[in-house]
Amino acid sequence: MRSTVLAIAVVALGWLVRPGAWAQEESGFVPLFDGKTLNGFVGDPQLWRVEDGQIVGSTDGKRIRHNSFLATRKKFRNFILKVKFKLRNHNSGIQFRSQLLPNYVVRGYQADIAERRYMGILYEERGRGILADVDPEKVKQFYKPGQWNQYTIVAQGPRIRLYLNGHLTVDYVEEDPKRGAQEGIIAFQLHTGPAMEVRFKDILIKELP
Repeated sequence: MRSTVLAIAVVALGWLVRPGAWAQEESGFVPLFDGKTLNGFVGDPQLWRVEDGQIVGSTDGKRIRHNSFLATRKKFRNFILKVKFKLRNHNSGIQFRSQLLPNYVVRGYQADIAERRYMGILYEERGRGILADVDPEKVKQFYKPGQWNQYTIVAQGPRIRLYLNGHLTVDYVEEDPKRGAQEGIIAFQLHTGPAMEVRFKDILIKELP
């Protein structure tokens, strides 16, 4: 509980904070997506495809019984991850330090993507739920619905920071090492419910010590 309160308190100051020099430094970043294929990823081929240099996830014309994910085969520990995304509707997210389960199910940390309430929060899929919340009215000030947006996720030791379009939304310190994973896959989410679509591109990662 104390870590969640800390995260919210830091967020209150974070709206005026932009990423430091590390976010501007492009050296050391490598692409996770080649822009042409889904090599290096695993997911339901009926739900995920590559189009115009983008990863496209869609449930149009399909009904999924549980959240379904496109996951990296490689695991990552400490890193800076940059991802551009465009949400047509409904709910998605970017998993990290997560565990891939059968049937393309994932458990772990998630930088949430949503039309309304949950954009910018830190969530734990199939776990503790919301770990660090945000003020959704403030998020509206810099989120661009239906357009390309960028998440920057910094995971270093027990500290996790989320930036949405350059604005800090979460600064969270994990105080329960038995529950908070220190390493895992990165994955993109399709959510149950109404037919939806989400797109990802320019996926870059820089591994940290």
